[in-house]
Amino acid sequence: MGLFDGLKAEAQRNFIARADGAKDHIIYKYPEHNVRMMTQLTVAADEVALFVKDGQVVGQLGPGRHQLDSSNVPFLGALLDKFTGGNLFIAEIYFVTMREFPSIKFGGPIGEMRDPDSGLGIGAMVYGDFSLKVTEPQKLVVGLVGMRKASNDDFLGWFKNQVLKVTRDRIAELIVKKKWPLLDVTSGAFTEEIEVEVVAGCKPHVDPYGLTIIRFGNFTVSIKPEDEATLKKLTKDVAYSRLAGGFQQYAQGQAMLGAAEGMSKGGGEGAGGALQGMGMGMGFGMANMFANQQQQNNAQAAAAQAQAAQTGAGRSVLDRLKELNELKVAGLITEEEFAAKKAELMKQV
Repeated sequence: MGLFDGLKAEAQRNFIARADGAKDHIIYKYPEHNVRMMTQLTVAADEVALFVKDGQVVGQLGPGRHQLDSSNVPFLGALLDKFTGGNLFIAEIYFVTMREFPSIKFGGPIGEMRDPDSGLGIGAMVYGDFSLKVTEPQKLVVGLVGMRKASNDDFLGWFKNQVLKVTRDRIAELIVKKKWPLLDVTSGAFTEEIEVEVVAGCKPHVDPYGLTIIRFGNFTVSIKPEDEATLKKLTKDVAYSRLAGGFQQYAQGQAMLGAAEGMSKGGGEGAGGALQGMGMGMGFGMANMFANQQQQNNAQAAAAQAQAAQTGAGRSVLDRLKELNELKVAGLITEEEFAAKKAELMKQV
């Protein structure tokens, strides 16, 4: 170190303030512990300076310029170093910003959550940002010093983990208790409710540190695209099975549609030749199979109608049409599928 650098460092020891590179930090710890008497301390308009010894806050100074002398700052007397004849005092000095800090980004995995509609366990992520304000700086400094997280980076890392933990727990709890479909959660349908719950859930964790979360912004819950496609298909299958009267009937209908589509793609003469090649025995066998199946279906339908008439629990065609329309509005079925299913239901009127 040159002579000029030595003189500059010596002069800087006579002035204490937040470093220029830490202007946007929530908490800044001054690097020196041994401070000369008569040193000038500058505290910005939006911050306070706290003096800490042995993990306890001894005193606090507000905005302005302060000459550090025990005659005008009485609490400095408790910090004097006797071995220097009262020329130095020993303390950790923390600058804490009191204004609101917006757009603090956070995010991470929520973990696997069970979708109420499909029963599948799906891994989800949450990300967004929140605004934070220090309300009681002494609680913050004492708490962070006790956890040895007094730097701004350590503090923010710890705090974001707290927010993520509460978010993960509250979303999982809401899905279970309120049976929210995971697709609705990821679509943003319940974002406002989730934000309210997370803010309330964070309160007991951050209050002891003199902190308050003001609000959340850009709050998003997401799942992988392939998981989203799987959930949409299963949701549509479950809804169709309800309209068809049960999963077995829906599966039979899907199988027959698949067979018809395969025959239509085979071409006219080719398909006819293939049918002729089946032989009479197979033809009669298929005829008997379809006849038996039709009888079973008729019997099941009659039983269902009788039970509905007896208990009054059957759903009307109007109810099924409403469910079908909800599937279309949600984008789970196309206009063509809606029209086809609607035509089938109208035949029952």
